[in-house]
Amino acid sequence: MQAFLFNLAETFKAQKLVNIYTDGAARGNPGEAGIGFVIIAEDEKVIIKKGRYIGRATNNEAEYHAILSALKEAKTIGVREVKIFADSELIVKQIKGEYRIKSEGLKPLYKEAMALLKEFDRYDIIHIVREKNKEADRLANQAIDAMAGVVI
Repeated sequence: MQAFLFNLAETFKAQKLVNIYTDGAARGNPGEAGIGFVIIAEDEKVIIKKGRYIGRATNNEAEYHAILSALKEAKTIGVREVKIFADSELIVKQIKGEYRIKSEGLKPLYKEAMALLKEFDRYDIIHIVREKNKEADRLANQAIDAMAGVVI
């Protein structure tokens, strides 16, 4: 079993470019929050998908936490280039430098995201409509539901 896990990890490490779909959700603003992300290889196979409860946060803080978690996960498997897809126009435009970061709560998250992105050889971030981000959204909401004791 150990050899299988090692070989699987090596397969993941061989991925140079991945597509990452991220979403953050908050019930209330701020409120109970969760994140979800899906990392997809160049051959369109899902490598990793995760949802996690993050406690109390705003929707925009949750969006940043989703991106940060996905980028950290991508780094651990040796990815060098990332293409991020997110449905938060605000966060996408902040990372692209098109919008200023006005919220004090978002400034440290933005700085951390930019520092992480600079560790990759190349990155892009693209705004997508919610309908194209259903799996990351489902994972974020499922994480909140699990902590709230909601039966799924």
